[in-house]
Amino acid sequence: MIIHIPQVLNKEELAYVQSVYRRAPFVDGKVTAGEQSAQVKRNIQIDQKSSESKELGEIILKALGRNPIFNSAVVPYRVCPPLFNRYDEGMEFPDHVDNALRPIHEANMRIRTDVSSTLFLNNPEDYDGGELIMHDPSGAQSIKLPAGDMIVYPTYSLHSVSKITRGSRWASFFWTQSMIRDSDKRRVLFDLDMSIIKLRTRMDDNDPQILELTNVYHNLMRLWCEL
Repeated sequence: MIIHIPQVLNKEELAYVQSVYRRAPFVDGKVTAGEQSAQVKRNIQIDQKSSESKELGEIILKALGRNPIFNSAVVPYRVCPPLFNRYDEGMEFPDHVDNALRPIHEANMRIRTDVSSTLFLNNPEDYDGGELIMHDPSGAQSIKLPAGDMIVYPTYSLHSVSKITRGSRWASFFWTQSMIRDSDKRRVLFDLDMSIIKLRTRMDDNDPQILELTNVYHNLMRLWCEL
């Protein structure tokens, strides 16, 4: 399930994130890559130990907490602290898969990576190339979103970032362990939740049909949630 979530950051938050991003210290992006991915990864990222990385991460986590589409689609249990990368001219990240487990050093723990997220931090006209390419049996999907918009997708998906031919691509990326391990079950719950939300715009919240569907939703959560 690949979902585009618009305006995760509002204009004020985005402007502030960009201002911090410009002055932040960067290191080789290989520091967070697995052994196989490190052989092909070519980008830089904000030093995750820096105060700038921590401050930006807190802004994004707060934005995620208030975003109904993210919470409905991902059903988050634990979220890795967001990371921040930059692709300059000539940089790319060919086809790769993300690690199944990621450490959260601050909490001395690891999480299972069910869902990957890329939050775009500058506009498509700022650079050429840099598309996030998702691969599945039906073909490739090229994704390049406005600043402040985010794409979420199953971590098991093969994906790549195409080579930058002009400018720089700024983004935040992170992984989430979902309370719903199975991606097909997450899709069912998301579709059901979105249908309930649409019905609530046309009908009274206490309408018996809405209450019945809401009950079904929560019963499925009880059956499928892992805590």
